[in-house]
Amino acid sequence: MPLPQVAIVGRPNVGKSTLFNRLLRQRRAIVEEVPGTTRDRIYGIVEWNDLRFGLFDTGGLLTEEEIERSSERELVEATKAQAELAIAEADLVIFVVDASAGPTAGDWEVADFLRRTDKPILLVANKAESREREFNALQFYELGLGDPIPVSALHGRGIADLLDAIAERLPRREEDGTAEAEAPKIAIVGRPNVGKSALLNAILGQPRQIVSPIPGTTRDAVDTELVWKGQPIVLIDTAGIRRPGRIERGIERYSILRAERAIERSDVAILVVDATEPFTHQDQAVAGTVLDAKKGIVVAINKWDLFEHMEGEGAREAFEEDAREAFHFMPWAPLVFVSALTGKNVEHVVDLVLVVVAERSRRIPTAELNQLLREAIAHHPPPTRPGKWVKFYYVTQPEVNPPTFVFFCNRPQLVHFSYKRYLENRIRERYGFLGTPIELVFRERERSAPAWERGKAGRS
Repeated sequence: MPLPQVAIVGRPNVGKSTLFNRLLRQRRAIVEEVPGTTRDRIYGIVEWNDLRFGLFDTGGLLTEEEIERSSERELVEATKAQAELAIAEADLVIFVVDASAGPTAGDWEVADFLRRTDKPILLVANKAESREREFNALQFYELGLGDPIPVSALHGRGIADLLDAIAERLPRREEDGTAEAEAPKIAIVGRPNVGKSALLNAILGQPRQIVSPIPGTTRDAVDTELVWKGQPIVLIDTAGIRRPGRIERGIERYSILRAERAIERSDVAILVVDATEPFTHQDQAVAGTVLDAKKGIVVAINKWDLFEHMEGEGAREAFEEDAREAFHFMPWAPLVFVSALTGKNVEHVVDLVLVVVAERSRRIPTAELNQLLREAIAHHPPPTRPGKWVKFYYVTQPEVNPPTFVFFCNRPQLVHFSYKRYLENRIRERYGFLGTPIELVFRERERSAPAWERGKAGRS
């Protein structure tokens, strides 16, 4: 059964993200003393005693007057829309207020809105670090939303009581007792303003993420769970990754760290590049970050709708040639020309990602690998020097995700990088491993004849 869902809402800078992190027991949402830091919905799973529930963090809800005065009105309205979507999906709403400030006009407006939703509501008075502030929390009775629960998300005070209250109010759902395989995680990455959130929206078929032409709109790495053609997957939208020298301190620096951590916990990354701009060193750097983490990758060339009319003139072939040259260090990565705006080839991107997920879990029998090694050596023996020669004994695949192959030989330090590449190419020619890096490890062992030669000697 689906997990019950809880949404955290409130006006800006009341400590929603700090409370979210405290309930999750990890730093998932960015916390800064700057109103409006959280824009999208951030999602996580909370476990308390025998209860598991999904938790949404949301951006701050402003009054209509504050929205009118905002210099980023379109973005503020989109943030409010995201919070309203979270409330609509929630089984329970946590309304966070500031015990140090007392009720404000913004709290009254949010309270009036929440009453109209007919959702169960828990009123949480945050920043109640002292007895005096706990007493001040009583002022929030006047909002008419029940007993305020005083907590200090920063110090962890009152959190156990809050979790008990959540457990009492959430509907209990029976577990069917069957264990589910972990859904593959797909990170959507790229430099700023290439259309990562737009691609996520196109995949979902609904405006789940805020899409804006302003670079840096997405700050947190946001998880979205869905079922794609019967396969559960998790999509992770990330902040745009800039060159280190151009990363500003504060919120942006933490956003980049979140994006890199999202890559680390993903299985495959969709690298989004902009078809309207030349490939940049930053596109290559983002791809390099994915490869350094040993993750699978699919390159999505976005905004191709602007060039569709040129396909007859060979524009697609020329662009693909440029892309292959720019990403020459990963010739095995699939390229897909997409339009997040029109939806063209968006379905193909996800299908390809699932192929890459399967390729990363592929295991080749040892006997087949040794047959391939024997053929590769016969066709192209390893380079030798006078008195120094390399003899391979056998190869095996001990790991997947990423696929890892261990070659045993007499002098691993003498295996030239060009011969390593040759062996990798032979493996890929026969077994594919589309979209995923593969690891080749060379180890020394006692000198002996390869298994196939020992078998030949035994039969003679």
